[in-house]
Amino acid sequence: MSLLPVEDALARLLAAAQPVVEIEAVSLHEANGRVLADDLAARLTQPPFDASAMDGYALRAEDAAEVGATLSIIGESAAGHGFSGRVGGGETVRIFTGAPVPEGADSVLLQEDAETLADGRIRTAFPVTSGRHIRPRGQDFAEGDTALAAGIRLDFSHLTLAAAMNHARVPVLRRPRVGILATGDELVAPGRQPGPSQIIGSNTFGIAALARDNGADVIDLGIVADDRAALLAAIARAQESRVDVLVTLGGASVGDHDLVQSTLVSAGMELDFWRIAMRPGKPLMVGRLGGMQVLGLPGNPVSSLVCGLLFLEPLLCRLGRIMPPKRMATARLRTALPANDKRQDYVRARLFRESDQTPVVESFGKQDSSMMRIFSQSDCLIVRPPHAPMAMEGEEVPVLLLRP
Repeated sequence: MSLLPVEDALARLLAAAQPVVEIEAVSLHEANGRVLADDLAARLTQPPFDASAMDGYALRAEDAAEVGATLSIIGESAAGHGFSGRVGGGETVRIFTGAPVPEGADSVLLQEDAETLADGRIRTAFPVTSGRHIRPRGQDFAEGDTALAAGIRLDFSHLTLAAAMNHARVPVLRRPRVGILATGDELVAPGRQPGPSQIIGSNTFGIAALARDNGADVIDLGIVADDRAALLAAIARAQESRVDVLVTLGGASVGDHDLVQSTLVSAGMELDFWRIAMRPGKPLMVGRLGGMQVLGLPGNPVSSLVCGLLFLEPLLCRLGRIMPPKRMATARLRTALPANDKRQDYVRARLFRESDQTPVVESFGKQDSSMMRIFSQSDCLIVRPPHAPMAMEGEEVPVLLLRP
């Protein structure tokens, strides 16, 4: 099987994706980042009455059109405690922000534009016009208005609006479920002492964080040894958990100890492809097992995360119906890069800003796919297309932002 271009691999992966359709109702406290499943209509009118926008005095504009008018204070209207009477000619009501405007009043005079007199009256120091400093009933929304549309990813402002519309719970799409299965006799969990031929299994945590950042629920299937029976049991756990995507880490190639691909095929997986023309990350596997998409990521930590960014992130965004992060940008090279071969390269690099704010990028010297420290210090990956000629200092190149 020949190496598949990155763009073709992603297109095939996304073409097979089946977006989530199940709906569940969650409280507003649980709804941040969730996708609204149905239009949300207001259950009341906001504001529910003509409300004062400022502290001051509610009055009739016709009584204070000229500076120097005097009016008698007949009461007070505060938020939650409105004035029950009516404002007549020559009268005013002390009013506070958010309070109902009393019947008969059609304007609010700012408190700093009124002189308080000793006999319970005020003298105006500013001409009054009708409607001044009043928020009319329904200015924000009216009962029945669709103020939030299905398909948006709810954030802090949407949740505040939903609460104002008197919704305690909202209908949202179920999150995509991702099962993560790390494989290999050489792996032990963080916190344990590795044996003479073992290393710490770290990939799970980065891939899980990436999945959660893109709206997924994560099921950690643990570390499984290179054993067919153990792998089959883990695959069965993923199916029982009804995961949408099974992500395997390592073992997807066809070496003597790489059992993941063959075990999945024996369990019924339809293999789509498994080798990509990219570096790092060539041994990436894609298939389907029943209703579960399978994404086999390489075992090397950097390869795993690069493939996660390029394939898992857009897949989860498609499944969960959310917009993927805008990761692509351009920057000028600080140092030249050599010509590229037939694989698309993703080169770890740092971003800088010139004095004129032009983004400049500089690659790290070492690019071994096992070196996570350099990856964690990188701001982006320089994208080098297949057969790209030598790139000179100052040349503009595409970059994939690690932290957009």
